Amino acid sequence: MTAASLLALLSAGGALAQDSSDPVRLTLHDWTGQLITTQLMGSVLQKAGLTVEYVQADYLAQFAGLETGDLHIAMEIWETTGREAMDAATATGNVVNLGPTGMQAKEEWWYPAYMVEQCPGLPDWEALKEAACAEAFATAETAPKGRYLGGPVTWGGFDEERIEALDLPFEVIHAGTDAALFAELESAIQREAPVLLWVYAPHWAPAKFEGDWVAFPEYTAECYTDPAWGINPDAAYDCGKPFGDIWKVVWSGLAEKWPKAAAAVEAFSIDNDEMGAMITEVDLNGASVESVVAGWMEQNEARWSGWID
Repeated sequence: MTAASLLALLSAGGALAQDSSDPVRLTLHDWTGQLITTQLMGSVLQKAGLTVEYVQADYLAQFAGLETGDLHIAMEIWETTGREAMDAATATGNVVNLGPTGMQAKEEWWYPAYMVEQCPGLPDWEALKEAACAEAFATAETAPKGRYLGGPVTWGGFDEERIEALDLPFEVIHAGTDAALFAELESAIQREAPVLLWVYAPHWAPAKFEGDWVAFPEYTAECYTDPAWGINPDAAYDCGKPFGDIWKVVWSGLAEKWPKAAAAVEAFSIDNDEMGAMITEVDLNGASVESVVAGWMEQNEARWSGWID
């Protein structure tokens, strides 16, 4: 089923159908913003009278469960890292893209401003090819290569492939969790220690700290699929990550079994500023995801109630 046919089903009277009493399963991952987005959606569905179940799932591997109908809703598929897996899943006809969340994704290599003194060519990616620059980012674990702190392996991102394609004297070390990634960033900045790492937006870090993203060759779809494209004629991934939307995807049977849920997911929209403020409350101010979600629900009743009317 395509997104168009799913929405046609809703507009043709699906909203009059009886929603199943079975639980709607929403996937949870390992970063704060996604936990907030998903529990916002879950809270809205509960207000609509539906039973909700949250299922911890790997970001990319979750598509297998969405295709079989064991999982039903994934609220954050990032253009930057999830596009290929999403397109493969929707091509089966068993998964439907219900459109953008309203948030714009940016994920890329990021460095604090004080590192420009040691690597003066930044943000141009070619500065990273200089031995002195790589050494400035090196650790005992990676020397003489520079250290790039990537996200958890489950996030994808093709950073190892990017390093090879662009012939960068760097080694990827993956953070175990989202929390560990940003704990290391905070520690490094407090000490003005060298650090080059995966930073994404919407998030509090690029707003709180002075720094910049590395400017790699601009992404195109051909960069990831055609080795002949780009500056390295023998390798794909010789460019930066894509930027763009964060998507909502669902099992294709959602609209028939839970028409209220499909309509609400399709209507859901939130922007980077709203999400960034909520992530800040959790990650920096110590609030729980549940309390932040409850606060948003209380302050935005007129808005979310329109998603389920």
